[in-house]
Amino acid sequence: MHRNTFLIFTLFFSITWLAGCDSGPRIAPLGHDALVLAFGDSLTYGTGASAGQSYPDILARRLDRQVVNAGIPGEVSSDGLKRLPGILDSYNPTLVILCHGGNDFLRRLDQEDTIRNLNAMIGLIRAHGADVILVGVPKLGFGLQVPKFYSVIAEEFTIPFESDILLDLLGDNSMKSDSIHPNATGYRLMAEAIHKVINKAQSQGIH
Repeated sequence: MHRNTFLIFTLFFSITWLAGCDSGPRIAPLGHDALVLAFGDSLTYGTGASAGQSYPDILARRLDRQVVNAGIPGEVSSDGLKRLPGILDSYNPTLVILCHGGNDFLRRLDQEDTIRNLNAMIGLIRAHGADVILVGVPKLGFGLQVPKFYSVIAEEFTIPFESDILLDLLGDNSMKSDSIHPNATGYRLMAEAIHKVINKAQSQGIH
């Protein structure tokens, strides 16, 4: 009787442990020579903060890895898609943090085009052999919200997704430099949130 109870407990523990190992999307561990590419618009560039205070700058210090800031203020996703292949060829990144779509919303561009562009960018990054982390960008409407399609894209590609940080920052006036950009404190918190996503995605299955 005691032996059967022990076997049942062991089996239950093993199943629980295995389930925990597959609890989210994974990325390859970042070696010391890994290059991280932060790709996006003004939110990546660091508009609203001084030099050295963008989220890629802070993330580089936290990771102790090279993080290239490939953000261009005002860029829409269609232009980002055109720019991305050359950036990938130039830097050959291990990991790409994709934060795009905000200017599409501000210009009221067709949402289906934004979705297609983001899908195409992720496809290009994957084809280049890099991992991807997607960052959700809020859209003004009936209150500030991150469009559902970001989480759908992340699920379809099985990639890590940071869904909350920009929503939190842009909903808090103390964290903003203007109506659509974080300040230095906001970018620091953005870097910390993305750092947590990276660490979690690297540690999946490691116990």
